[in-house]
Amino acid sequence: MVLSSAPAVPSIQVADFLFKLQGDSSHFQSSLTTEEIEPDLHLVHLTLTSQTPVTPQPLKLTWSQPIVDIQGIWFPGCNAKRWLTLPWEISVQSKATREAPVVSLYNLAGANRLTFACSDVLNHIETTASIHEGNAAFSCHFHFFAQPTAPLREYKVTLRIDRRALPYHRVLNDVQSWWASLPGITPSPVPDVARLPMYSTWYSFHQELTDAEVEHQCRLAKQLGCDAVIIDDGWQTEDNSGGYAYCGDWEVTPKKFPDLRAHIDRLHALGMKSLLWFSVPFVGPKTRAYNRFKGKYLIEDERLHAATLDPRFPDVREYLIALYEKAIRDWDLDGLKLDFVDRFNPTAANYNDGVTGRDIDSVPEAVDRLLRDTMVRLRKLKPDVLIEFRQAYIGPLMRNYGNLFRAADCPNDAICNRVRTIDVRLLSGNTATHSDMLMWSLQESPESAALQFLNILFAVPQISVKLDQIPASHLQMLRFWIGFWREHRDVLLDGTLEPLSPELQYPFIVAKKASQWIGAFYADVVAPLCEPLPPELWLVNAAHQSRVVVELPSAAGAYQIEEYNVLGELIETRSVTLTAGLHALKVSPSGLLHLKRS
Repeated sequence: MVLSSAPAVPSIQVADFLFKLQGDSSHFQSSLTTEEIEPDLHLVHLTLTSQTPVTPQPLKLTWSQPIVDIQGIWFPGCNAKRWLTLPWEISVQSKATREAPVVSLYNLAGANRLTFACSDVLNHIETTASIHEGNAAFSCHFHFFAQPTAPLREYKVTLRIDRRALPYHRVLNDVQSWWASLPGITPSPVPDVARLPMYSTWYSFHQELTDAEVEHQCRLAKQLGCDAVIIDDGWQTEDNSGGYAYCGDWEVTPKKFPDLRAHIDRLHALGMKSLLWFSVPFVGPKTRAYNRFKGKYLIEDERLHAATLDPRFPDVREYLIALYEKAIRDWDLDGLKLDFVDRFNPTAANYNDGVTGRDIDSVPEAVDRLLRDTMVRLRKLKPDVLIEFRQAYIGPLMRNYGNLFRAADCPNDAICNRVRTIDVRLLSGNTATHSDMLMWSLQESPESAALQFLNILFAVPQISVKLDQIPASHLQMLRFWIGFWREHRDVLLDGTLEPLSPELQYPFIVAKKASQWIGAFYADVVAPLCEPLPPELWLVNAAHQSRVVVELPSAAGAYQIEEYNVLGELIETRSVTLTAGLHALKVSPSGLLHLKRS
């Protein structure tokens, strides 16, 4: 069905939803069409066309959803905010390098009630489902062209409207699969090393790092089970007080790294792959690049001590890509950590300044071209190149350009790290999801220190403590849990992931394969094991209690239990008969139960 506008406001009925296009679309011919994929799953297509380029005005595609059996909301970047959205709030502001246009409304049983997503993952889109007080309904909309936009002749976008009564996490996985199937979105291959623990220099050193110190920590990290190191900010400057003032030339400071290629060679000899940090858009006033690109900035930020480059200039893109090529080639790097790519933010002035020399009008399209060309050229040098991006630039298009998505910074915050890694995983498909770097106080008990690791069990760990300074008990704890993680990563990373109760910040998470499940408790809750148990089950106690509680719908039979403490020491072996109902199983804090069918 097609309804065209000119001048009437276009609208279309989809099941019991009435979609309306609101705003000034008079300079375009507009149409709305719909198709049913299966019951309760529809696509809505919006098309705008003009014979000449037109600067579009803000437009909203709106509809209403009754608030019936809906208690929770999930969207990328929701963090701790899991309650319903108020009328003056926006759930998601997305673009290629920020989050993704999707909102999921669900009930307390985790069942989807409405999940809606948008195919435009390049441009700025504002997405929301906010409470309408007058009729106890959600006012839902996608807001297009809410920020300055280059003139265009045509705009096509598809909305995915999913009301299937399935677990919310399955519906979100279907959304990421849908995005990955769209033209122009081809997720990058993921080398195996991207799925193995890494050491990061950031929290352990910040900018105060040297080649000898990094090599020493890598030697210890390799013994624990890490296979790569990320050399973070500080390698390019001796002055650690100037924000990003020294970013832009990207030359090694010889005081810290006299010979970076030799340093990387020594890391390779240890068996450690190496990634190097770059802040992509920033050029600081204490670099030659700052004067070279004067007049080719989107903005200058005194707080950051840096300007943001305008990627619409071909020489800006070429300069950046050539830097990364040179780094990979000259220093034999295995990958790059490309930071702050979400800071390419245009203003209205950027589109009306009369400056010549740009070959692309749209800033989002220029960023896409920059990152896409970067990957093409780096893969020619190193086909299995590793590229890390961190939350919130972890959307569908970013899977084209990178193969590691890391949770946003949350130092020493185990709960936040858990929530962020799971939020990233829910939309990332096979792209490797990494934790924020793990750090903790040296005065912690091993049980408390272990919580940093246990809370990111379903992501790839990044470690960032000085391994020669932590207590021996911490080292033993870390060795045990990294070993467990490596042994079971096929289940932890590739099993069917079921993160229960997102409104409670995922108090119980389980990953399932046919013969083995791994479940982790993060609060004193009852874990519903709602299917016939597999032959082997691991239960992790990250709830600071002395037992965990499971509930079985039917009898599972006899199991042998091995109980391990936080250090990996076998405490007890015992037998249990698992009948239908509740079972309280003794296990020490930050300990582990291994249940095996007798």
